[in-house]
Amino acid sequence: MFKTGKRLLIAALAVSAPLLAGSAMAQDKGLISIIVNDTSNPYWFTEGKIARETAEELGYEANVSAHKGDTNTESRQIDTAITNQAKAIILDPANADGSVGAVRKAVDAGIPVFLVNAEINEQGLAKAQLVSNNAQGAAMGAQQWVQSVGDSANYVELKGAPSDNNAATRSNGYETVLSQYPDLKKVGEDVANWDRTQGFNKMQSLLQANPDIQGVISGNDEMALGAIAALKEAGKLKDIVVGGFDGSPDAVDAIKAGELAYTVLQPVAIFSEDAVRMADKFITSGETGLGGEKKLYDCILITPDNVDQYTSAFVMEQ
Repeated sequence: MFKTGKRLLIAALAVSAPLLAGSAMAQDKGLISIIVNDTSNPYWFTEGKIARETAEELGYEANVSAHKGDTNTESRQIDTAITNQAKAIILDPANADGSVGAVRKAVDAGIPVFLVNAEINEQGLAKAQLVSNNAQGAAMGAQQWVQSVGDSANYVELKGAPSDNNAATRSNGYETVLSQYPDLKKVGEDVANWDRTQGFNKMQSLLQANPDIQGVISGNDEMALGAIAALKEAGKLKDIVVGGFDGSPDAVDAIKAGELAYTVLQPVAIFSEDAVRMADKFITSGETGLGGEKKLYDCILITPDNVDQYTSAFVMEQ
């Protein structure tokens, strides 16, 4: 029995040895450092997860860290990537202006940087900036919001972090559409920094100041979901239309439950993968394959009519 067991053990090792060697070989292309905003948010969690899985599939070691919007943390994470001799950095920048120095530091160290989701206010540093077409998505979302609330209503707006250009782009996109309807009146607004808890608290304050609103338009899903919770608590949700932006799984569930009118899906699963594949192309050939530094990815509207086409986190079946 012992000999048989021994033979089986040797056979198992013989079979697994090539797999183990292959696994080791699969990680010999070096490190890709992935730095996102906040992994407690499903959007950024998916961003980091897809980027890491793609890097590992291509044969790199990969790690994901989160700066949570803090530029000092982001700077330290860039330092760590430099120390670890990363082959490339995939970065969702913390601040359009404040992240420029961190990106320059990596570039000066000879590490190519590929930005995802958010931009920096300086061209020529990052090899690529891959972002959702926020203006297109905001216009599309605002049009759907009008369809849901009507062309005469009082409403409030929840805005994202001012340090992120996406917040202003979405708010401006909403304004461009909604200003075409003179009987739509924005009676209040507040910054909730992309956060569900802040969305809840700010919605409570806005509702106290404006008890007769008919609509809430939000810069992202997390703030919208916070607003929904506050409206439910106040017994007002059935009378108020709420619109979101991101296409998160929780937002999709809220649409199915009849609590959220729509959301605008950002194709984060696509551009996170593209960024890593672009980094690999640059590492191996010195070229990104892009015609310019920036690439916009069109957003997709999710409503009760097409919500069943949502197949996985931030992915719609087309």
